[in-house]
Amino acid sequence: MKAYLINANEKTIEAVNIDGLPDIKALIGYETVDSDEVDASGDRLFFDESCFLRDQSGKGRFKLDNLAPVADRAVVIGARGDGTPLQDAAVSLEQLTSRIRWL
Repeated sequence: MKAYLINANEKTIEAVNIDGLPDIKALIGYETVDSDEVDASGDRLFFDESCFLRDQSGKGRFKLDNLAPVADRAVVIGARGDGTPLQDAAVSLEQLTSRIRWL
């Protein structure tokens, strides 16, 4: 499935292909993931649910639209309801890039 990896440490956004939640966890680097609905398109932002409780030395942060800031890495992918089942992200790379603010 088409998704996007946001890396706040490097201030990059890259298209990635994933097969499911285990791939999201591997890209983020933690088993404890949560997600927020991005918009009515069905896209969700998956992130480390403890991203602000962990050591923040040298970790970048970003803000997507009006969602709470996120530290380190996150993944945007299409999903329904509570984050399952997963599907291709509806947003384009260009649209997503214009909606992110690096902190």
